[in-house]
Amino acid sequence: MLEFILFFTAALVSAILFGVFGGAAFWQALLLFFGVFVGLHVIYVLFFYFAALTVDKTKPLEKQNKICRYGCAHIIGLANVYMSIRAHIINEDMLPKDGRFLLICNHRSNVDPLIVMDKLRKYNISFVSKPSNLEIPLGGRIAYGAGFLAIDRENNRNALKTIINAADYIKRDLCSMAIYPEGTRSKTKELLPFHAGSFKIAQKANCPLVICSIWGVEKVKFWKFITGNDVYMKVLEVIPADKVKELSTGELSEYSSQLIEKSLAEVENV
Repeated sequence: MLEFILFFTAALVSAILFGVFGGAAFWQALLLFFGVFVGLHVIYVLFFYFAALTVDKTKPLEKQNKICRYGCAHIIGLANVYMSIRAHIINEDMLPKDGRFLLICNHRSNVDPLIVMDKLRKYNISFVSKPSNLEIPLGGRIAYGAGFLAIDRENNRNALKTIINAADYIKRDLCSMAIYPEGTRSKTKELLPFHAGSFKIAQKANCPLVICSIWGVEKVKFWKFITGNDVYMKVLEVIPADKVKELSTGELSEYSSQLIEKSLAEVENV
């Protein structure tokens, strides 16, 4: 929000000065306003992109690029402003405050990770995501520098490497990680089968498992800028690291799936 206010103010002041002291017509001042407003956004993103050029995408991060981390969270924050998203986080106080964790959640929309990155930014959570997301021009490199990892679910060996890297990030206190066990978005609102391998991250990292549900994201519409888009995310349970170790990935998967399914049924059948 702060960036939006700064960019809007700078563009507005430029347009007013141009109109008052430059003798410009209204349409010229308006054109300058939009030019400055858009230009500041471009410069903002490019700054973080150039900062990410020092990151080697072929190797796991030795340490998180703090500029990329800041940029990733704040660029996403801007996107949420333009989509007029009002995110309501329920039971946030349950999130671990003294260590890293693995967060899992159901997946309904491309908006899902934007909520986590923006509203839970103080927890420094990065995502295990599909490869195409890290190939997005400009944004993909910034995301990688922030700690995002790509997972190839079509190749078990490559997928295991990503799981090991994600666990390593948590163990080295680089960042917490999040993953969608469904592996893809559910377009029907029904919970898809979970990939049990996702839970290996928490076991290998010896960290707590945070189970969440999210809803309302599938209803987000860009044209609802004035009325706003309300989305909800609920922290359902935090399974301690020692308990995560005791259970098999299959048991963790089944338990998490049932917990999320129950949560969604409660809010959507009201």
